[in-house]
Amino acid sequence: MTNPVAATFDLLGDRLTLTILRHAFVDHARRFTQWADRTAAPPAVLTARLAALVDAGVLVRAPRPGSADRYEYRLTDLGLATWEILVCVWSWQREWTAEWALLPELTHTGCGHRGPPVVMCRGCGRDVTAHDAEVELDRDALWRLTSGRRRSARATALTRGDARFDEIMEAIGDRWSAAVTGLALAGARRFSDFRAALGISPTTLTERLARLVDAGILQRPEPDGRDYRLTPRGRALFGVFAFLLAWSRRAHPETPDPGLSLRHKECGAVLVPALRCRGCAAVLGRRDVRFEPSATRPALDSPR
Repeated sequence: MTNPVAATFDLLGDRLTLTILRHAFVDHARRFTQWADRTAAPPAVLTARLAALVDAGVLVRAPRPGSADRYEYRLTDLGLATWEILVCVWSWQREWTAEWALLPELTHTGCGHRGPPVVMCRGCGRDVTAHDAEVELDRDALWRLTSGRRRSARATALTRGDARFDEIMEAIGDRWSAAVTGLALAGARRFSDFRAALGISPTTLTERLARLVDAGILQRPEPDGRDYRLTPRGRALFGVFAFLLAWSRRAHPETPDPGLSLRHKECGAVLVPALRCRGCAAVLGRRDVRFEPSATRPALDSPR
């Protein structure tokens, strides 16, 4: 049986898929031609990504109003539930990449605060960072997460005049990178710790760790040492991973426990994350936020 976390990273850990979802939320894109114009993706590649999102229940293909022989793609309830993942990806890009100028501004319509929200525990209402959570996993879960098909983090279509998601793909763009970053968030530091947990070859592990160091997600306090520690840039990925795990449970409710979860240390419960406004401390729902324009993009509300 497919591991739900692995299936989630395979589906959403892809720059073109994130771009498709981004335009579905921000620009209300529904038609193939709209995504083709905005992404410059080859038609066959774009068709394959849209089909994968339909198969996963994120999009539904439906006749276009007033045209029985033309179709459009609409976000389902499961698709709408990806909005928190997209917000966390957006927040990370705004703070930690040079692409911030290409991104619209997130605004809480209730209080007018502009900027990234914070991650909170829905159970106890407290804010949560990587330091406040612990990862619970077993070896079988890691084997299922890292086995199966591979996808290069770099072998996807380019976008036209848009954020490319290049840098975050180093952390979530393939199963090995996602597993190494996740283990680092769980507290793994030494080369031997990563290798023992993953059963990965030294060559593959060395290559993934080097890529994450080059991306500024991990650092080596001693250049010749065997310790790898998360940078502030790496720790800031916590929200992305927290919401990916939460979405995987929603997308695959019928599957057994995947053996991988986040637990909030302070209240002791498995973390059910939510977003809180930094300005007024309100819990944010999808309808409570909107993306305001950059210098070149018109304001558009989130889909209702």
